[in-house]
Amino acid sequence: MASFILVHSPLVGPASWKPAAAALAGRGHDVLIPDLTGTVAGGPPYCSPQAAVIAAAAAGAAGAVAAGPVLVGHSGAGPLLGVAAGLLADVGGFIFVDAGLPIPGRSWMQTVPADLEAQVRDMADGDGWLPPWPRWWPEEVLAELLPGQAAREEFAGDCPRLPLAMFEEVHPPAPGWPQAAAGYLRLSEGYAQEAGKARALGWPVTELASHHLAPFTDPELVAGSVLDLLGRLAAGDGGPG
Repeated sequence: MASFILVHSPLVGPASWKPAAAALAGRGHDVLIPDLTGTVAGGPPYCSPQAAVIAAAAAGAAGAVAAGPVLVGHSGAGPLLGVAAGLLADVGGFIFVDAGLPIPGRSWMQTVPADLEAQVRDMADGDGWLPPWPRWWPEEVLAELLPGQAAREEFAGDCPRLPLAMFEEVHPPAPGWPQAAAGYLRLSEGYAQEAGKARALGWPVTELASHHLAPFTDPELVAGSVLDLLGRLAAGDGGPG
């Protein structure tokens, strides 16, 4: 049995991981989903409090298994994992699921294409707030990713309004990163570059013909792929550095 800390992107909510969490728990694993939405509403700084929430969940789960908990980050959660791991005595591994990698010393705005930066800035209101992430895209885009009105409502209802300042914030140092073996699960073409970076680091990489929100819509596929990557890490594939 492994202990998994499934970290949702700060741009969405914990519901994005719940189906995959149930799939992993159904296979006998210990699973927690820390809720980062309160940190988004709490004001700056953002990254350090988010890392602290992740670390607190992982520390609470540390006694469940002999090995340290495995930190699994989806999408915008990926850059938080290195900072969170620095707050822990033991980490059993890292798995990035269609996620960015840690960016100490840089902001999200500094890592994205100029057109996306401009899109995000243009969406902000006069008080510096962005609409919830599902409203960043035309309805037909979200409908393609999340077929079924009930699924879209469940997912969207869990997503907070977002402060522009969170995207401008420079991430703190991540001393010791990576503290444990790491692997990468690519779900969509949008994360091909990140998967390439992971491969260049010597990590095991699994690439699926799926889509970015598969942890919500195809949980058994994602759970199985996460467990396969964890098995490869246990076999010595993808050590630190």
